[in-house]
Amino acid sequence: MATAVDALDAKILRLLLEQPRTSIREYARTLGVARGTVQARLDRLERDGVITAYGPSLSPAALGHPVLAFVHIEVTQGHLDEVGDAVAALPEIIEAFSITGGGDLITRVVARDNAHLEDVVQTLIRTPGVVRTRTEMALRERVRYRMLPLVEAVGRAAPTARAQEPRPRP
Repeated sequence: MATAVDALDAKILRLLLEQPRTSIREYARTLGVARGTVQARLDRLERDGVITAYGPSLSPAALGHPVLAFVHIEVTQGHLDEVGDAVAALPEIIEAFSITGGGDLITRVVARDNAHLEDVVQTLIRTPGVVRTRTEMALRERVRYRMLPLVEAVGRAAPTARAQEPRPRP
């Protein structure tokens, strides 16, 4: 179930994405709200699973792995969990998802060069439960992983915080 994110939450998330190393006190000053309000909102967003992690975004290329490929993996029925565990054990696989359509898993794989990518794919092929793989190499990143446009769209569609607060009865 989706968590209700109001306009203030969206503003906080935007600041968190744009200025991740800024203090809560500074976020509060920028937004014109109490520090406790920002902290309570962040705590709720964490508890509700909207905020899933804090940390730097790292570049695989800068870590010596400039080759990026997507490997589709077809799995023998009933072996998805075992193959998923084997995939998770390979450090070059930085993401994996169960999918519908042509294949059972799609993985994001990084490698030092094409030969290294082939070694990773061969390791996958030898994994018990893997029927076949299909590899697609990325040529150029066109849209970086991003959340800010989504946060802004949610914020525009959300009611303001004040509109959600109950009005005092006369």
